[in-house]
Amino acid sequence: MACSPWLRRLAPGAAGAGRVVCFPHAGGGARAYRPLARALAAAGGGARPEVVAVRYPGRHDRVAERRIEDLAALAAGAYQALAPLTGRPLTLLGHSMGALVGYEVVRLLEHAGQVPDRLVVSSAWAPSRVRGGTVHLRDDAGLIEEIRRTQGTDPRLLEHPELLAMALPVMRGDYKAVETYRHRPGPPLRTPVTALVGDADPLVTVEDAAAWRAHTAGEFRLRIFRGGDHFALRAHWPEVAEHLTEAARPAVSHRQ
Repeated sequence: MACSPWLRRLAPGAAGAGRVVCFPHAGGGARAYRPLARALAAAGGGARPEVVAVRYPGRHDRVAERRIEDLAALAAGAYQALAPLTGRPLTLLGHSMGALVGYEVVRLLEHAGQVPDRLVVSSAWAPSRVRGGTVHLRDDAGLIEEIRRTQGTDPRLLEHPELLAMALPVMRGDYKAVETYRHRPGPPLRTPVTALVGDADPLVTVEDAAAWRAHTAGEFRLRIFRGGDHFALRAHWPEVAEHLTEAARPAVSHRQ
């Protein structure tokens, strides 16, 4: 895999196997997908895919770089890094904000004549259902309240003022990217889409996830995790790994 500050390989793949590219949620980083890399290694056998995570600028080991607070610009940067890596089967997986970034990357890939094997979106509004919002305009206390509600950040971080002071600008910028995103009309994807959602998600309803169906002309699958909150995939990495390696199976919709 060619070196790029945008990409980090989390696990090598078997010879001739495909590649899974993961897009983090708001405030998240590549490390969030290490459990998935382990689950894919356990489930993939001789066909285990290479696992690559996208690294957004302005955080973690790219902290010295200027943050990007526009979702289309994030997608453009990720696309430039991924474009040379489409010589093998490619699956994109994004959680929450990462699902929208992944979707926009797929649009760019398809415009260039490259159709990925699948886009997997987790706990994410369909692009046409993104509602905007004002979380990024709240004061620090209001932003922390939202972080606690969604449970997307290690609660220990909230008890360390110095670390929190570094994390809040990143979170605010990511919320801005999502809340100012507006879906541009265009043809549906040719890439098949799988939508994952927890039936107890306080932010994304099953209907919001099912609306991804309208954004692909290819196969669509909906997977619903019982009792799952906005980060349901954390409790279901083996199932997610299975979904990423089952492209040859018939499309179904069922509850886990």
